[in-house]
Amino acid sequence: MNAAATLERALEIAETLIAFDTESAKSNLALIDHVEALFRRYGVPFVRAPNERGDKAAIMGTIGPMRDGGIVLSGHTDCVPVEGQKWTGDPFRLRRADGRIYGRGACDMKGFDAICLAMIPEFQAAGLTRPIHILLSYDEETTCAGSLDIVRRFGVDLPRPSVTLVGEPTSMQVADAHKSVCTYRTRVRGHESHSAKLHQGVSAVHVGARLVMALEKIGAEIAEETANSDRFDPPFSTVHVGLVSGGTARNIMARDCELLWEFRGLPGVSLRTAYDKFLLACDEIAQRRFKGFPDCEIVTQIEVEIPSLAPEPGSAAETLALRLARQNQTVAVPYASEAGQFQLQGVPTVLCGPGSIEQAHQADEYCDIAQIEECIAYLRRLAGELS
Repeated sequence: MNAAATLERALEIAETLIAFDTESAKSNLALIDHVEALFRRYGVPFVRAPNERGDKAAIMGTIGPMRDGGIVLSGHTDCVPVEGQKWTGDPFRLRRADGRIYGRGACDMKGFDAICLAMIPEFQAAGLTRPIHILLSYDEETTCAGSLDIVRRFGVDLPRPSVTLVGEPTSMQVADAHKSVCTYRTRVRGHESHSAKLHQGVSAVHVGARLVMALEKIGAEIAEETANSDRFDPPFSTVHVGLVSGGTARNIMARDCELLWEFRGLPGVSLRTAYDKFLLACDEIAQRRFKGFPDCEIVTQIEVEIPSLAPEPGSAAETLALRLARQNQTVAVPYASEAGQFQLQGVPTVLCGPGSIEQAHQADEYCDIAQIEECIAYLRRLAGELS
C-alpha cells in the first residue's frame, strides 16, 4: 500500500483523537465510541471493557485469526491536563507545522494510537497467520489499571498473546525496563487546643513534620540499599513527599494534617518497600506523641501501585521489537507505564513508540512526523513477520 496514504490516514485519525478532551479526570467514552465505529467499519471484532462507574472504557480490536500467540499493540486514550499551561494554540486541535504535529496527546500517546488504527487496512491485507490486537486503555496517566479488565481475560475467554508492544514515546528505541510507582495519602489526626496550652493537645502538623523527616530517612536508606543500577538516573529507588497540608490557624494546634508521597522502585524491588518501613516509623512516632490522646492516629492509604517493567534479556518481546526497530540494544526509561501489568500476567513486554518523553505533558506537546513514518515502517515489518 502507498506509504504516503497510510501516513495521511494516520494524521487524520490523530486529528480526530486529539479533538476528544480525554484528560484523565474526564470520560473517554466519546473517543471509544469513535474507535468502536471504526472497528465496525473495517469488520474488526472487538471487546469493550467499561470501568465500574461506566464513564470510561478500554477497547481491543483483533485483526487476523482469533488464536493464541498474537501481538498486542498497547496504547492509552487518556492525557494529562492542560490547565495552567501556555499553549500557542488550541491544545485539542491538531496543528501541523515544521514537520511536526502539535496537540495534547500528539506524543503521549494518541499519535501511536492513530498509527495503529491507520494500519488496519494493511494488517487485513497482509494475510496474518497470528493476530494483531489493538488495545486502547484509560487512566494510564493516573493508575495504569485501565487495561487490566482486558489483560486478565487473556487465555481465559480471549486469545493469549505472545508479546505486548507498548507504544509509549521512546523515540522508537526499544525500552525493556522502568521503575515502579506507588502513591500514598497519609492522614494524621491530632487533638486541637490553644497554642498557649501545648500540653493539652497534639499538633497533627508537628507530627506530620516528623513523618516527612522519617520519609526522608527512609528514602536515604532505600537509596543505599538499592543503588545497584547503571541504567537509571538516579540509579536507585526513591521516596518523595510532594504535598503537605493541615491546620486552621497559627494559634490552634492542628487537628488534621495530610501528606501525599510516593515511592519509585527499581525493577526487582518490592512495591511495599517504603510502605512497610514507613508503617514502623508511624508506630514509633505514635507511641511517643499520642500518649494520653486516644483520639489521635496516623492512617496511610495506598492509592496506586504501578509495577515496574523488569528487563527480560532474550525474551520474545525484546527479540521481536529489536528486529522490527532495526536496533541491537535496549534502553531503560524514567517513567512508568502499563507495561508491567502485561508482564505480571506472563506476557513478555517492551516499550517502543514515536515521540520523545521530553515533549510529553508539556505545553505545545508535539511529535515529529518523521517519527510517525518510522513507526509505520516498524508496524509494516510486524505485519510481514506475522504473514
